[in-house]
Amino acid sequence: MKKGINIWSFGGLTVREALTLAKKAGFEGVELGLNLTGEASIESSDQEWLDIKKFAEEIGIELYSLSCGLYWDFSLTADSKEERKKAEEILKKEIDIASLLDLESCLVIPGTVCADFVDPNKVVDYQTVYERSIDVLNRFKGYAEEKGVEIALENVWNKFLNSPVEMKDFIDKFESDYIGSYFDVGNVVFNGYPEHWIKVLGKRIKKVHFKDYRKVAGGLHGFVDLLAGDVNYPAVVKALEEVGYDGWVSAEMIPNYAYYNEALIYNTSNSMDYILGRK
Repeated sequence: MKKGINIWSFGGLTVREALTLAKKAGFEGVELGLNLTGEASIESSDQEWLDIKKFAEEIGIELYSLSCGLYWDFSLTADSKEERKKAEEILKKEIDIASLLDLESCLVIPGTVCADFVDPNKVVDYQTVYERSIDVLNRFKGYAEEKGVEIALENVWNKFLNSPVEMKDFIDKFESDYIGSYFDVGNVVFNGYPEHWIKVLGKRIKKVHFKDYRKVAGGLHGFVDLLAGDVNYPAVVKALEEVGYDGWVSAEMIPNYAYYNEALIYNTSNSMDYILGRK
């Protein structure tokens, strides 16, 4: 498996600073993120994105995926038509940028029933979310295939697709190699076991996020450093190997350290070496 890290792990660093630090810390690649404004955003020109790619090539680090947190504010399955339209514009832009940079995948949140940590009062009917999500992904799967970019659906705290069997069946409805799972190890610990999810999802897994979670803490406070939580990483790696996954595993370290966040990057790199059997 290839050792990567998500750009959000770097706190307030610029993209170039983050890429440089990732290289120094021993990562093979970085997963970029799409912002609403500013650097590496929807506003950025093609040339600005290509300049990032050129810089990565110059320092010898790979770019392989594009993540996006904008779906928390603009859901593909919102009740508001205007919000859904904006979310679809974001999805198209995400695919376009990933294609421009020759990235393998883009991370997509397929829909949200409710995200308590964003707005506990904003609730959309589950069946409605399911139907809207099927509709929008069916409309975009051909575009993704044309652009050669996988739409990787992340399991998140959205009260939607809450079991590995449901996620598997959902993905299979599209009958496309360009729609699969972006499996986040840490996100399922509060109500399940990541190694079980991996065995069920199998070949549908396009990308993997490494996080750790301490159940006794609860809520967002439960996310901790790798190997400091309740994720059974030996079982996770064994399950990934058993289903034949040999792609990128990306550390997604959120929240960052309050001070000396550079230490988080080195600590994460070291922990991943142990997890991946490189120590």
